[in-house]
Amino acid sequence: MNIRSLTRGDGVVIGAAVVLFIASFLDLSGYDCPSGVDCSGYSANAWDSLSVLMGIYLAGIIGAALLIVSRAMPGRKVAGFELGQFGAAFTVFSLWTMFWTIIDAGDAGAGLILGLLAALVLAGGAVATPMVPALQAPLLGAPRPAQVQPAYGQQPGQGYGYPGGQQQFGAQPGQPQPYGAQPGQPGQQGQPDHQQQAAQQASQGGGAPAGDFTPFWFAVPVARPLYGEDGAPNPIAELAPGTWYLAVEQRGPGLIAQTQDGRRGVLQDTTGIQRG
Repeated sequence: MNIRSLTRGDGVVIGAAVVLFIASFLDLSGYDCPSGVDCSGYSANAWDSLSVLMGIYLAGIIGAALLIVSRAMPGRKVAGFELGQFGAAFTVFSLWTMFWTIIDAGDAGAGLILGLLAALVLAGGAVATPMVPALQAPLLGAPRPAQVQPAYGQQPGQGYGYPGGQQQFGAQPGQPQPYGAQPGQPGQQGQPDHQQQAAQQASQGGGAPAGDFTPFWFAVPVARPLYGEDGAPNPIAELAPGTWYLAVEQRGPGLIAQTQDGRRGVLQDTTGIQRG
């Protein structure tokens, strides 16, 4: 899994799961044992009760694991449901069970109190991430791909995934264009060599640009799904920040993009992409 595809919401989920795991080793009861009295039954933690361990603590941790795995395998389903949906359901179930357990406990210990806070953050992160743009931002940030100067006699842009090509007068090295910029404007990239190279990659990938569309390299600001050209609802791949991809065709408001392994699909969300 590309760690740069993780979002801030994924970071919240991972952190809450770690705290929930730590809470499982703390006392479930806050009973203050008098001296000389055997209080072993009151100092138990979640690992001493299988129902509490599985129904609360491990349920939340398993839910967090399913959410993270769903990032590595988008579109993977079990019994007709995506892994992310299973993970979110597990986290909500963990919070629901923890809430009523701590109410019924009467004298809750550190294990229940810390577990309730962790379960609350875990379920909140799982449910809110798909709806809150701030949680969808990259966890580590997307580095700007650096342009490497070719050696003497070497053609620029050799190798898939590098948008080589010369720059026009006034352009800053390594500064990509926003999607929609026209080549040939001052301070922007887009030389004929670059366009010919992208067109060659597109033709090698089995497709030719339609109309006046010119193939170009681009990078996504955050991880985004790539859907099949047949209109299937399940993603066939995930575009990760920090990697250059080739746009080979315009498809309505979206783009037909080609990955490093030659797969082609529709990038429906093109907002904020950087043009190389």
